[in-house]
Amino acid sequence: MIVTERPEPWHRRTRSFLRATDQRGELVRGARFLRRLVPGDPLAPSTGRSSDRLARLLAEAGADRPSATRELGLAAVQAWQAVRRSGAHPVSADGITVLFTDLVGFSTWALQAGDERVLELLRSVAEVTESVVAGHRGSIVKGLGDGVMAVFADPGEAVNAAYETCSAVSVIKAEGYLPHLRAGLHRGNPRRVGDDYLGVDVNIAARIMAAADGDEVLASGSVVDELDPGAVIVRPRRSFRAKGTPKDLRVYRVVPRYSS
Repeated sequence: MIVTERPEPWHRRTRSFLRATDQRGELVRGARFLRRLVPGDPLAPSTGRSSDRLARLLAEAGADRPSATRELGLAAVQAWQAVRRSGAHPVSADGITVLFTDLVGFSTWALQAGDERVLELLRSVAEVTESVVAGHRGSIVKGLGDGVMAVFADPGEAVNAAYETCSAVSVIKAEGYLPHLRAGLHRGNPRRVGDDYLGVDVNIAARIMAAADGDEVLASGSVVDELDPGAVIVRPRRSFRAKGTPKDLRVYRVVPRYSS
């Protein structure tokens, strides 16, 4: 009796062919080269956008083997992020308000919390932050690990966004840690370079943030001078000193009146 082997089904042959083609060295190298031509980095710290989450899924899918399809997918996400960012930042002839945020005491907790809990908290904070900033017509410039840099055309919207973000983050649950966000605001004319902003005004905003306590929003005089006095409660932060800031810099604690 002669036994003949049954031919492999066509769909299996096709799948095997496509998999082998997808892993061919020259195709993977070509896809990686194309990806390097696209500005940005889809695997940069997440700001909670859907495109960030998609990039993570693509990167983790079959990460143990080379894949031209995965590289091209990441390039597509990268291009979409670049297009979205290119027109997203506010423009104002009178300057922009720069916001920096930071989680107080995060680094100490993160050292013993473990990656899973740390990433879960950061995702929650990023989602809250992006939602609030977008709701106040601002734009996140970049994630900074446990904080963000964002910009606004309207200083009043910036103050409200900062305060609401601090309030929203304070109710996020994290085992062994009570999240408290601090925020700093400064208004000026930083230089835009690609997707980022550089200059003294950016540094001042970051220094102001570093001086804030948890759940506190500090703003420079350049921000406060543009606010509606009836919309905010303003208290001077006396004896403010920070390296790299003007000696006559005025800094205030600001709270929207609707919150009091």
